[in-house]
Amino acid sequence: MKIKKIGHCCLVIDIGGKKIMTDPGSFSTSQKNETGIDLILYTHEHQDHYHLDTLKEVLKNNPQAKIITNTAVGKLLIEAGIEFNKVEGGETFDFSGINIKSFGNLHAEIYNTYGRVQNTGYMINNLCFPGDAFENPQSEVDILALPITGPWMRIKDAIDYAKMLKARVVFPVHDAHIHDWADFIYRVPENILKEDNILFKKLELGKEEEL
Repeated sequence: MKIKKIGHCCLVIDIGGKKIMTDPGSFSTSQKNETGIDLILYTHEHQDHYHLDTLKEVLKNNPQAKIITNTAVGKLLIEAGIEFNKVEGGETFDFSGINIKSFGNLHAEIYNTYGRVQNTGYMINNLCFPGDAFENPQSEVDILALPITGPWMRIKDAIDYAKMLKARVVFPVHDAHIHDWADFIYRVPENILKEDNILFKKLELGKEEEL
């Protein structure tokens, strides 16, 4: 599996030549230049994950791309006249031999009901992409896209999630807003997770890496 981190939670995942883009939101821009995208996956509707103008730009370069998401994002896509496949609530979707499995249903709590939108995590074969929640996918996880900071979490939550899933390797996402402090913040999970033989790997933006 090859993974290129575009920024924040936007990834391009290459599995056997099929390319899946995740959460092309407003916190990154170079996703607009990506080509050869076969599938676009959205976890929830917050603009750092779903951004309509950005999606339109991505689709200009990738008109063949299919979209997978949940009911809440689907309503926004219907309003925009964009087709999608709804996959949520434990449903699975076979995409050219790639197994997409949904899990979870709610964004992690920020404060009471504030921002508590529908959030669907996805297993992409053995890669866990949870969106903004720490739900158990009830699947064997080899690679984890680990949210590292945000108004809905503590670094302890991220570390505990990685330990619970026992991934072989984790890499940080949901981190566009920490900029120059990123390496300092990464140091905490990196040092703690290695005690459990879990590799914490920072991905260089725009560089495709084999995991």
